[in-house]
Amino acid sequence: MRRGGPFLALAAAETLSLSGTRLSTIAIPWLVLSTTGSPVLTGLTAMMEMLPYVVAKALSGPLIDRVGPKRIAVVCDTASVAVVGLVPLLDLFGLLDMPLLLPVVFAMGVLRGPSDAAKQAMVPDIATLAAMPLERVTGVVGAIERLASTAGAAGAGALIGLIGPGQALVVNAVTFAAAALIVAAGIPGFRRIAEPRGAPEARPGEMSSYLGDLREGWRFLRGDAVLVSIVIMVATTNLLDQAYHAVLLPVWTQSSGHGPELLGAMFAAFTGASIAGAAIAAAIGERMPRLMVYTVAFLLTGFPRFLVVALDAPLAFIFITLAIAGFASGFLNPILSAVIFERIPKPLTGRVTAMNAALCFVLIPFGGLIGGALISMIGLAAALSLTGLTYLAATLFPLALKSFHGFDRPITES
Repeated sequence: MRRGGPFLALAAAETLSLSGTRLSTIAIPWLVLSTTGSPVLTGLTAMMEMLPYVVAKALSGPLIDRVGPKRIAVVCDTASVAVVGLVPLLDLFGLLDMPLLLPVVFAMGVLRGPSDAAKQAMVPDIATLAAMPLERVTGVVGAIERLASTAGAAGAGALIGLIGPGQALVVNAVTFAAAALIVAAGIPGFRRIAEPRGAPEARPGEMSSYLGDLREGWRFLRGDAVLVSIVIMVATTNLLDQAYHAVLLPVWTQSSGHGPELLGAMFAAFTGASIAGAAIAAAIGERMPRLMVYTVAFLLTGFPRFLVVALDAPLAFIFITLAIAGFASGFLNPILSAVIFERIPKPLTGRVTAMNAALCFVLIPFGGLIGGALISMIGLAAALSLTGLTYLAATLFPLALKSFHGFDRPITES
């Protein structure tokens, strides 16, 4: 229990914070869409949260390595309680409008970025403490994350319908508070467990500066062809996923005459099925052929979701497609996380994982904006078809790169 305590604490904190975040990702777009009726403003609001999220995440790496991931996670989650709590407070007094909402979601992004990066940076050491393979730890965490997302999505739709999107964010504030308490109490301020393997040496005087730390992480990241390939492909698919989640699917739901309950149920169907995939990945992840599983999972996860909605398929068929896509997606993060962590020297864990994650997220701020613009220019069905085909091309592109085949080999064999 002593070895597993920090792992359970991290899993519980992630469960709470992700449940709340899933609620906000449904509530805020629905709030903007229902009050303004504008897909473009809905996309703009999503961008105002994700752009500072990406920048803050990228810049937080050296701070995480210097101060420690636990402290960063606790401070950022505690501050998030106050920031997120502003939305229901302003809504209660009838003061919530776009000029006030946009700065609030901007601040939410600034705080979420470092918090997420800090929790991710804890994973390798916690895996070592628990004496578990990285694939198993990332798989279990992935399954728990998806359970949280499922509960958050299912509960969000019902909660928004019951008390409105603004007041529903009270729950988001509560989950951040609980996550901060669990990390503070349940995860020790551990030191790095193992000596660095192959860590690049710093140039004289460079590691003493914050910018020097960032440059060191950037030099390592850009020098690893597998990590670069992952960043390019994941950044592109994340852009398209954001367009789908933040604008395309909410607009389709509203235009089809449905409410937020259906939107929450569709998110829940996807993330709920992904729990099974992540659980299998956790159990046998270290024995799976990484590249093959990764490729097949992305093919099932991407294009079909866009196609069935574009064709306005029956709801039963849409839910079946979402379940298959969700199951396949459960295999992705455990494999990706294991590949990323095992290639990074321990002294660079914070800055390289933060920079890698930020680059994977760098296009997300524009996803909602692009989704809204595409609907305005070519219509909803055409926008869904175009984004789906682009998703398919982005998934297949890395397979043509010889360097990407190093994905299947641990760093010690590369």
